[in-house]
Amino acid sequence: LLRLDAGRLFASLVGSSEENLRQAIKTAESIAPAILWVDEIEKGFSGVGSSNVSDAGTTARVFGSFVTWLQEKQKPVFVVATANDISGLPAELVRKGRFDEIFFVDLPDMDERREIWRIHLAKRNREPAQFDLDTLAIHSDRLSGAEIEQAVIAGLYEAFDAGRPLAMSDLLDVLGETVALSTMMREELEALRAWAQQRARPATSRPR
Repeated sequence: LLRLDAGRLFASLVGSSEENLRQAIKTAESIAPAILWVDEIEKGFSGVGSSNVSDAGTTARVFGSFVTWLQEKQKPVFVVATANDISGLPAELVRKGRFDEIFFVDLPDMDERREIWRIHLAKRNREPAQFDLDTLAIHSDRLSGAEIEQAVIAGLYEAFDAGRPLAMSDLLDVLGETVALSTMMREELEALRAWAQQRARPATSRPR
C-alpha cells in the first residue's frame, strides 16, 4: 500500500509538479502489484477548471497525465482515492472508466461508533471492556471517526493532568464539550448526501 498526498504533488519550480507525478507513478509500477491510495484527491485537482489562469496550466497538465495513466496503465496498480468533498472535482475524473466505483462514506452509525471507540481505546493500550461502549456510542452521535479518536486523545490528556488512569467521566466530559463538525456544517453535509444519493454507492449496506 502506497499513500500519495495529492496536494504535495505540486511544487513551485517549472516542471517539478509533472516530474513528481511521474516519479509517483514509476514507484507504484515498479513494485506492482500494489495499491496506490491517493489521499484527499480534491486538494490536487479541484482547481483544474481555472488552472490556465491560476497556475499557468500546471494543474491541468498534471491532471491530464494522471487521468491518462488511469485509463491506459498496464501494470497491476489498484488505485483508491479519498476526498472530503468530491463535488469540486472535474467530471472527467469521477465518470465511469476512470474509477470503477464511487462510494459514499457517511457518518458512523451506533454499531460503527461502538467499534471505533473499541479500536481507539485498544490502540492506546486501554482495555475497551472497562468502558461502557454503548454509552459512548450514544453520546458520540453525529461524530466522525476522526472526532471520536480525538475525543479519546483529549480524555487521555485530562486523565494525565489529573494524575490518574483514563475513566469514563473523562470521555463523557470531552464529548459534552465537543461540537460535531457535522452540526457546524449541517447544510454542506446534507448537500453532499443529496449528491451521493444519485451518484455514489453507500459504503455500508446497513440502513440509515
